[in-house]
Order: sequence, then C-alpha cells, then structure tokens
Amino acid sequence: GSALMMDAKQLPYRDCAGIVLINADRKVLAGTRAGFPEAWQMPQGGIDAGEEPAEAALRELEEETGTSSARIIGEAAEWVRYDLPNEMIGKIWQGRYRGQRQKWFALRFLGTDDEINPAGVAHPEFDGWQWVSYWYPVSQIVGFKKNVYAKALKELAPSLNKCMN
Repeated sequence: GSALMMDAKQLPYRDCAGIVLINADRKVLAGTRAGFPEAWQMPQGGIDAGEEPAEAALRELEEETGTSSARIIGEAAEWVRYDLPNEMIGKIWQGRYRGQRQKWFALRFLGTDDEINPAGVAHPEFDGWQWVSYWYPVSQIVGFKKNVYAKALKELAPSLNKCMN
C-alpha cells in the first residue's frame, strides 16, 4: 500500500551503463534474458564504485556477451532513469534500489559473430541473442523501461552514420 510507496521513494537509483552494440549492417544486439524468453533487452549492467560509465559499458559488454571487440562511438548526454513497478522493488537488487539511472553508449562492433557467446560467460544473463533492427528493442522491452529505451536510441541514432560498411 502507501507505506511501501513511501519507502520506495526513499531508495536510491542504481547506476547502470547501457549498451547499443551496432554491427556493420547497422543492426543492434539484443538478447533474451535467461528465464524470460519473451523479454528482449540490450546489454547493460551496474557501474562499480569509482568506475567511469564508459569503462563499465565495455566491461559489461564482455561480461554479458563474451566479446570485447567494440569501441565507443557515441554517448548519451543525459542520464535516464526508470522506476521499478512496486511489486518488483523488494525482489530485485535485494530491495536496495527503486530503479535505475542509466548512461547509454553506442558501440561499434568490430569482431565477428562467433565471438558473441552469452551462454559461455561466467554469469550468463542472456540465453539467446540476435541482431535486430535499430528501433526494434523499443517495441520489445518491458513496459516500464520503454521510455528509457526510446530516449537512449533517439539520442544515439546519429551513431548509426558511423557504422556504414
């Protein structure tokens, strides 16, 4: 009820780096979360204390996909944030955060598809992946993250021009 609402507003946001990985065909990498085959999302992960957001983006890319063959070609100017739905607040991140504050980056993929192996990493978060059209993730992401995805992709869209073959 309202007590939970009050508590949630006291909680901080978790700082996170989001990754729009773009290949030579100007497609972006999206994966299905382990255990949620219908939930597509792009790679992302928490920023460690003292870590630069750009460093976190590159580290998370490798931790989640198995590849580090990428370079940053765009950075969203603004942090974007989302709040978790109330019923999820206690279940995610040990209930310590109300949502995420995300810094999004566009990365140009420089490797080959056989380097991408989300199932082969130490702590798999994705159980499937594919290259999808640039705007596709906005239509597929869970509802409470839609605005974040739309903002990030809109701001990073000029990076597509740096990915022509």
